[in-house]
Amino acid sequence: MLFPDENRQSGYITVGYRGTFAFGRDGMSDVKFRKLARIIVCGRVALCREVFGENLNESRDPDRGPMDRYTGRFFLKHLFLEQAFDNLQEAGFKCVASCGSGTSGGSAELKPGMDPEESRWNHYNEFVFVRD
Repeated sequence: MLFPDENRQSGYITVGYRGTFAFGRDGMSDVKFRKLARIIVCGRVALCREVFGENLNESRDPDRGPMDRYTGRFFLKHLFLEQAFDNLQEAGFKCVASCGSGTSGGSAELKPGMDPEESRWNHYNEFVFVRD
């Protein structure tokens, strides 16, 4: 059991991801239950580093300034949403809000290797975590 640490910094971390709905040909369920492109992490830099450690990819964040700044440009090196949730829970964070949206795209030109069905049915979800 984890005990509260009075030295821990309070704050918020938002975890978001974009994925595709699991539709196969002719509306049949596909084996690919959930396909995530990337798990995005937003929040105070020091908190994000504390929670995710080596799993945090900072390569898209151009600002290497102070630790108390905020960023929306981090993402995780893995695609396991539950692992991210476990990291947050182990660091004393609780989920306080979530939201999601889904879209059905048109027939825009696809990038090479993209499945036309997957690119049509996208969704985006965010989860907000807090540590008091």
